[in-house]
Order: sequence, then C-alpha cells, then structure tokens
Amino acid sequence: MTFGKVLTAMVTPYKADGEVDYTKAQKLALHLLANGSEGIVVTGTTGECPALREDEKRGLLKAVVEAVGDKGTVIAGTTSNDTLHSIEIARQAEELGANGVLAVVPYYNKPSQEGIYLHMKAVAQSTSLPVILYNIPGRTVVNMCPSTVKRLVESCPNVVALKDSTACFDQISELRSTMGENFMIYSGDDSLTLPILALGGCGVISVASHLVGKEIGMMIDTFKRGDHQQALALHLKLMPVFKKLFITSNPVPVKEAMNLLGWKMGDCRLPLAPPSDLETAIITELLKNYGLL
Repeated sequence: MTFGKVLTAMVTPYKADGEVDYTKAQKLALHLLANGSEGIVVTGTTGECPALREDEKRGLLKAVVEAVGDKGTVIAGTTSNDTLHSIEIARQAEELGANGVLAVVPYYNKPSQEGIYLHMKAVAQSTSLPVILYNIPGRTVVNMCPSTVKRLVESCPNVVALKDSTACFDQISELRSTMGENFMIYSGDDSLTLPILALGGCGVISVASHLVGKEIGMMIDTFKRGDHQQALALHLKLMPVFKKLFITSNPVPVKEAMNLLGWKMGDCRLPLAPPSDLETAIITELLKNYGLL
C-alpha cells in the first residue's frame, strides 16, 4: 500500500470571525490534489492541531474526506500526549473515513522508550487504519529510537510508515537497514526530502507543497528514475522555499503566503502571532521570485 509520494500537511483556514472555514478547507484540499499532492494530512502541526477544539478537528476531517473522495488519501493527525484521548480520536478518525492516522511521539510528558512504545501500541491496536509514526524531537523533546520503531512494527501490523523530522541520517540509515522493504519512510522536513530519498525514503509530508507541490513531485520522480543530478538541481532550486517557510514557527509563514496569494486563510490562532513586517516582506519576495505573485 502507499499513501502517495507527496502528502501536504494542510493549513486550517479561518473565517473573519476566527471560526474554522470548512468550505474553504475543502476547496484547498482539492487545489492541493490538483497541484502535485497525492494526499492530505488534516489537523497536524501545520493545521494548528493544538489550537483546535475537538468538534473542529472532527468537522475538518469530515469535510476534507467528503471533498477528496477517491481523488487522494486523507491522513488524520489525531494523537496527543494523552494515550486514552489519542485512542478515542484515532477511533473517530476511522469512523469519519480517514485513510490513515499520523501518530506523533507524546510531547511535554517526556516518556521513556517503553512509554513511547506502549502509547503507540495502544493507539495502533485501537484502530484498523494504517498508522504513520511521527518522530519530531524538536517539538516533542524526546526521540523515538529505531529499536522502538522496530518493536512497534513487529507487534502492530498496521504500523506501516514513519514521518521523520530528526535530521539524523545515521538513525534513518539504521531504520532502512533493519525494517522491511515495505516499511515507508517519509521526510517530515521539505529540505531533507532528497537526502532521505537517497537513504531509501519514499516521499515527503510537506509544507512547501502548498506552493510548489508539482515541483516537489518532479524532484522525487526524477530521483527515482535515477537522474540524481537533475534531482539535485531541482532540490537546490527549491531550497529557498523550503527554508523561508520556516523563518518563524510553522505554520505562520505558509499561512501568510497563502493569504498573500488571495486565499484569505486568516492568521494563526494564539499563541502563534502574526508574521512581522520583515517576515511578510521576506515571504512576499519569495513568492515574487518564484513567479507565484
């Protein structure tokens, strides 16, 4: 099975009054699928999951699943640092028709490797959906070791993939050498996609694909065809997009980029502040340089 090579971690649009705009979320999901994405991740970090109410998360997933249909895959960013709550919302994701679950390492609690294993195992065993593990120690503080990933795959057949945002290529190499060839490794950072492909990765769960999804897909396809020099050239061409969309906390820059392009997504919810004038100027220049604005 595959979720696709380019999945977009989609932003959450708000109306002028700050409430979620479900109709615009549907429109955006279809736009992304028409512009290089093969799947959508709803209510992940880029979707401001920590700032959304439970009814909003359910509403977003329901709306996007209805809009996407069989045009692509829909992955629910469902888990939290509370195991029982994570189980509950993973089950809801299955009921609402998601194609998979993105399960992040519990944050703030600082669990041991055994705690991570037991948490993820409980979530995976609560649903028949395929599970993508998400390792992002820059936000969660703790790292999920390759040995823990291996234990989870061995005990839970529906744990089928990993989104990796560690930038630790030794760890990714260990994962690739110890996991079966069917286990999928996704880059969790746009700028790491090409190196992770070289280590046996299958694609990216992307932020930049809001703007350059087709180009990212072309880079991946080019690499997989064996034209590594051209893939590198595409990677280097896209690097300013990859880096400048993280000049401040994600998803502030990408949401501002979409606003500048006329999507009227609204600002992020507090505690994420709007971009500064300087940050807006940098994003505006970026869009102009790539012929997007």
